[in-house]
Amino acid sequence: MGRSVSSVRMGVKRIAERWERTAKAMKKEDRVYAIKLASLVKKHSSEVFYTFDDPLEAAVFSVLIELMKELDGDVDTGLLAFQKQRRALD
Repeated sequence: MGRSVSSVRMGVKRIAERWERTAKAMKKEDRVYAIKLASLVKKHSSEVFYTFDDPLEAAVFSVLIELMKELDGDVDTGLLAFQKQRRALD
């Protein structure tokens, strides 16, 4: 028998997919950032499945962790590369 309630993992995946679809509808200069946000959602998804009941909360938490790491200089989330791509689109 299958699940009657979707898991947080599936919810986070659907959120990332919606954010990727939304990116296509955005202005060209914002599109690259929306795509990057969708990819950041997936970075911590396996860890947050067990600690959150709400997929949106898990998705936002994952994005915030990656942004904080970039601000601290501990990790390159690729936003600088995305800025270059954005400039190329202009």
